[in-house]
Amino acid sequence: MTAPTIHFSMPATHTALIEVDAPPSNALGRELRRQFLSHLDAIERDDAIRAVIVTGRGKSFCSGDDLKEREAARSGGEDPALSFATLLERIENLRVPVIAAVNGWAVGGGLELTLCCDIRIAATDAQFVCAAVNVGLIASAYRLPRLIGVGPAKHMLLTGSPFDAATVQRFGLVTEVVPSDKLHEASLMLADRIATRAPLSVEATKRVASRAIDLDRDEAARALAQEFQSLIKSADHAEALAAFREKRPPQFRRN
Repeated sequence: MTAPTIHFSMPATHTALIEVDAPPSNALGRELRRQFLSHLDAIERDDAIRAVIVTGRGKSFCSGDDLKEREAARSGGEDPALSFATLLERIENLRVPVIAAVNGWAVGGGLELTLCCDIRIAATDAQFVCAAVNVGLIASAYRLPRLIGVGPAKHMLLTGSPFDAATVQRFGLVTEVVPSDKLHEASLMLADRIATRAPLSVEATKRVASRAIDLDRDEAARALAQEFQSLIKSADHAEALAAFREKRPPQFRRN
């Protein structure tokens, strides 16, 4: 059996793929979090990357933190730089959009991982579990209500029950459900669509949209105006206008 690992690849020119491979449940222990964070560092440094897909291998998307490892290290504390919360925040604040391609069970911290992504699509046999109440903890009680509303969120959070992909799609947790054998293709198509838009515009839109729920009207207007004034001067905006005039696809260069 191979050691648990995080696979990193570039299945398309501007798209990075991160795959959690830690059977059977794809728990993200300390070493895998270190690897994951290292890949995020590389993505931040590489301006050619414009979209990221996160998924799992096997029958699980992710089960969150490694509870056996946490129990063994309970008395020794945890390095904040490698904590599960730090990983979630890094994904949430990544420069480029992140797509969660939920291939199987998203349990506990694994569900929280999906919430930190910008877009979530799921295989038809995916299952989503807010498992914290099952193990005497609390998780997702901030991000989930903001995403799907308090009522559906409490149903998931307080029961700790599994919910199938069709149900969470009705809740608004995922935006697309596809057959398992089509999930990879669907996620790549979505990433490619994002990656072929103007990258500076995509990044600016993510920044503002991620904060939108916390901004009042005046704050939102200022944030939008600041981003707009920068983008309107960009070479990519000029290229988009030229491409429209010349009836050809634009060639964006992130400048």
